Amino acid sequence: MPLTSSRPVRARRVRAATAALLTGVLTAGALSTITPAAVAAPESPLHQVIPAPESVREDPGVEFTLTAESAISADPGASEVADYLAGVLRPATGFPLPVAEGGAGDVALRLDDADLGPAGYRLDVAGDAVTLHAGGADGLFNGVQTLRQLLPATIESPQVRPGPWTIPGGEITDRPRYEHRAAGLDVARHFFDVESVKRYIDQIALYKMNFLRLHLSDDQGWRIQINDWPRLTEHGGSTEVGGGPGGFYTQQDYSEIVAYAESRHVTIIPEIDTPGHTNAALSSYAELNCDGVAPPLYTGIEVGFSSLCVDKDVTYEFLDDVIREIAALTPGPYLHIGGDEADATSDEQYRAFMDRALPIVEKYGKTAVGWHEYAKAEPQAGSVVQYWGVEAAEADTMAAAAARGNKILMSPADKSYLDMKYDESTELGLSWAAYIEVADAYGWDPASHLPGVPAESVLGIEAPMWTETLENSAHLETMAFPRLPAIAELGWSPAATHDWESFRTRLAEQGPRWTAAGIGFTRSPQIPWP
Repeated sequence: MPLTSSRPVRARRVRAATAALLTGVLTAGALSTITPAAVAAPESPLHQVIPAPESVREDPGVEFTLTAESAISADPGASEVADYLAGVLRPATGFPLPVAEGGAGDVALRLDDADLGPAGYRLDVAGDAVTLHAGGADGLFNGVQTLRQLLPATIESPQVRPGPWTIPGGEITDRPRYEHRAAGLDVARHFFDVESVKRYIDQIALYKMNFLRLHLSDDQGWRIQINDWPRLTEHGGSTEVGGGPGGFYTQQDYSEIVAYAESRHVTIIPEIDTPGHTNAALSSYAELNCDGVAPPLYTGIEVGFSSLCVDKDVTYEFLDDVIREIAALTPGPYLHIGGDEADATSDEQYRAFMDRALPIVEKYGKTAVGWHEYAKAEPQAGSVVQYWGVEAAEADTMAAAAARGNKILMSPADKSYLDMKYDESTELGLSWAAYIEVADAYGWDPASHLPGVPAESVLGIEAPMWTETLENSAHLETMAFPRLPAIAELGWSPAATHDWESFRTRLAEQGPRWTAAGIGFTRSPQIPWP
């Protein structure tokens, strides 16, 4: 299908973004006043967990108390998660919490339940012990995120707090609805250093998200070192939106991010956006331009004007080198090829480009992911098409892609884009797709959002964060919280558990945890905060 439906969206995006930048918005503001309806208190802390578990069985009158004498034991293969758990619990409790492999511990991590699948877990809380069962380390890690929510909110504090550290008795059995539960972070419009990315990884892992797409290149900056093309970062990484200093990741930096993500059971998906969104590369190397003339660096936010030269062999030599180097640094299965808003290429040129670009991704052992426009190039079965439309646009195109065997990754911009404003008074963000309040982020079903796309074709969800107006971690947190947990629950929890009144009540209980952890958030008036 021709790329016509995205043009009005793009125009709205540019107008809204330009207006936002002209007003100089740099900090989060208050939301419009909406009086929340009264809601009942949760039955017990076991029912306050986000994402909602598959099943909960309470054991009234029973609770476990973590003390200075408590110890953690781990089955062989579970020690890394046990060490992570101890690292979570020690700062606020001040307890030593020694970790031992094998034997019995007050808190035990057991790899003894393969029936739960690779990411599922069962948490048993008795008066004398807490036991976490799983079939693999991913499941144990997910169980740890639930366990920490059952402790008092001050467990998230980096300083010693008084306790007591009690956990209500009962059993939680849980596993994910979708295998792919992702966040996206744009480090190209504004650059975010390694520590900022690590901080965001920790935050998405809290809610059992297991992929992070890093948008590593765009018109405003190239952020990943490519040894065979050094000017990409030396020149193309030297600025950002608004003309700031930019920055880039050395390959060592990138490997550090990948390793840190792995320690949080998060897989990095690198995105090199092509053939559009490429001005930083075009400015760095004149030969990538059809006329052989390098354009100046770009610090604005308009989209759709740039393109690699489809007809030049050097374009594909460039792509081969870039993909080869990034693939070698990325152990995960996916590489995102972009493909959106390529308005400077005709449909014929676009298909010709993808016919040569996609085999390069396959050549280096990666599964291609692309924005939904690339579906018209008919990527091979098994490739992933990421849907970013609004109001279920392009449903026919997505249905055809699903019928060809493509998996559909759901990130509708009017539901899941975390950089959209909450309402008209929000100071950060844009509004070209929609105003997205918490109820909007929560109030859709990935399995049925696109007519004609069967539920079994949906790979999962992603909550993208674009950074035209976002410059630091505080900005990210203001936009991600409290909406990121809403998207996370849609991706993890069974559809039968999705209930707005329950969710908003449970979400309110997360506020003190974020405060204790030093996570900034927007106090949406839709949520009955304590």
